[in-house]
Amino acid sequence: MSRVLLAFPDLQTLGTEVAAQVGARHGALAWRRFPDGESLVTLDTELANADVLLLAALRDPDRAALALRFAAETAREFGARSVGLIAPYLPYMRQDTRFHPGEAVSAPLFARFLEQSVDWLVTVDPHLHRNPTLDRLFSIPTRNVAAAPAMAEWVRQHVPAAVLIGPDSESAQWVADIAARADLPYQVLTKVRHGDRDVSVSLPDAGAARGRRPVVVDDIVSSGHTMIETLRHLSGLGLAPAICLVTHAVFSDETHGQLLAAGAQRVVSTDTIPHPTNALSVAPSLALACHALLADLAVREAWQGAIAATGPTYHS
Repeated sequence: MSRVLLAFPDLQTLGTEVAAQVGARHGALAWRRFPDGESLVTLDTELANADVLLLAALRDPDRAALALRFAAETAREFGARSVGLIAPYLPYMRQDTRFHPGEAVSAPLFARFLEQSVDWLVTVDPHLHRNPTLDRLFSIPTRNVAAAPAMAEWVRQHVPAAVLIGPDSESAQWVADIAARADLPYQVLTKVRHGDRDVSVSLPDAGAARGRRPVVVDDIVSSGHTMIETLRHLSGLGLAPAICLVTHAVFSDETHGQLLAAGAQRVVSTDTIPHPTNALSVAPSLALACHALLADLAVREAWQGAIAATGPTYHS
């Protein structure tokens, strides 16, 4: 069966890499928005009997989700055998419980929305908390690609005398994984409460970090407030200017400049969200995950076809 990858406009570069590595034709997908905010999605029409891979950036999910739905449904109209979604950044995963009365629990709601559009999902390091795996949210096949191998390799090549720093307890899992892969020490900042409204952060062992280049690691950075606070704390300890290493650069317009102003030597991110700081490609990992999912689907279809051809088996 043929494979066709359709990338939304802002992910064309990543789409070219993934298409080549997954053995797919890189088809055309256009998305324009009218002055009233409505979307017009236009697809490659040669999709009959093809496995279609939609590559979508969901950095602005409320704007992009409906266009994604239009693309998936239109691909089926054009005869796609299956439609899968590669969403390098998967939004709406953090609101996985009702923190205050009346709030919508968006994680399962958004999962159901995607399930109505696509047959499978590949993403990179979703921000999961009370749902430990994607299987808890999705009934369709999913693959969770880890950015840690690429991040560890980048640190090994570019920052040999590094110490990895997690800005808070939530980052500990990412920092520990990357540190183990890169064979480097790491620390996680702790919050110290001095009063009801007076909270500071503290590096557990500043002495052990001296003489090394701090690399502050986090999975998602949007406003950058936590990372900025971390950079200022490290600078106050007299450590070398830190490098910020980010999986998903959900940056606001000011975030990158504010990180540099707070003392970052450099900000580095993966290409899950297009940004000038992108230096690590997740294309190889995404392609491997897509290969595995499509192979599983092919085996399942072959098995179901064999059962249908032989008919039911009865035992006396």
